[in-house]
Order: sequence, then C-alpha cells, then structure tokens
Amino acid sequence: MALQVTCPRCPTPLRRGTDGWVCARHGAVAALRRPVLADYDAFAEHLRVAQGFPTYLPWPLADAWRVTDFAVVGEAGGAQATLTSVAGSTVRDGPVEITVVAEEPGIGLGARCAGLVHSDPGAQIRDALPGPRIRIDQQALPLWPLSVEGAGLERSVVAGEAQGRWLWLVLRPASALLLLTEGWALADLSHLGAALLDVPFGGPAPPW
Repeated sequence: MALQVTCPRCPTPLRRGTDGWVCARHGAVAALRRPVLADYDAFAEHLRVAQGFPTYLPWPLADAWRVTDFAVVGEAGGAQATLTSVAGSTVRDGPVEITVVAEEPGIGLGARCAGLVHSDPGAQIRDALPGPRIRIDQQALPLWPLSVEGAGLERSVVAGEAQGRWLWLVLRPASALLLLTEGWALADLSHLGAALLDVPFGGPAPPW
C-alpha cells in the first residue's frame, strides 16, 4: 500500500480493534495515512482517501519548490484532516519548509506538527489579535500567531479557520512567517485538474 497507517497525534503504529483503529498511547483514533515516499502515485492514493476534504498547497508553487510530504486522516469518503508540506528556498531565509494542516476539531494533527499539547488552537486565539491573512478561493482569511514553547527561531506557527475547520501553517525557520505578508494563497489540490501533473514531488519530509 502506498500510504502507511499511524496515529494522527503521535508516530505510534496502529492496531485494528473491534471498532476501528487503536493507538497504544491515545486509544481509539482515526487512522493517519502517510506515504513512505512522496511521489505522484502515493499522492493519487491520498486524494482517493481524502475525497470531499480539501488538501491545501501554497499556490502557485514557486520555482524549484517541491512537495515533500502529505497525509490524510480517516477513511475514504470520511476524511477528517489533511496535511501537505513543501520545501524550497528564499533569498531572505535560505531553505524553507511550510506545512499546511486542515482538520476537524479534536483531531490533533495540527498540534502535533506545531509542537503543542492541546489539540485545537482555540484557547490561544480566542482573545488575541489576528496576524497575517492568506487567500483561499479569493477569500482573505485571518491567521493568529501561536506561542510554541521551545520553538525559538526554529519555526513559527499560525492558525485560523477555513470552511468551518481548523487551518494550521507551520513554517521553518521562524522568519519564514514574513512570506505570508506577500500575498500567499492556498489552493485545494483536488481541484487543480491537469495542473496537478506539473507539481514536483521529492526531498526529505519535515520532522513531525
């Protein structure tokens, strides 16, 4: 199978229980499916499982940037979260990685990638002022910077809401957050059609 099955909240492999997938640490969970190698064939399987749930990517993808990782949580036709990671470089920051997570409340994948304990960002953003905005389908969506203990200059994390779901962006290094002030937009890859054939894959996956 092109996608391996693990827990969405930790790297623990899952076992089949009587009522679904079970993590030794987190109990009953929806399965996270992630490729051993990020390539077009594995991504086709990802889109099959994620059908009906958006898989976001910064778009248009800058020259020499590549998709390095992706994941989907849930079963085919019942996905609950998706993730994509891209890597490239900028003159200002050098090598840059950006991970985008869209998820239903309580899944915990975004928090895992961000390095947070709580599964949802609501507690941090409820009384805070929004920071950068990004575009999805021509709609400008506000994002809130999140405080991540120990992140330092290694990464920045912002979160918001898109189509009633949590939207997380994890950017490495932390200074790459400034990219979001330059009119960045996200596109749902499942709607790209023929343009998807030109999306480059490969490179090491980010740590999460």
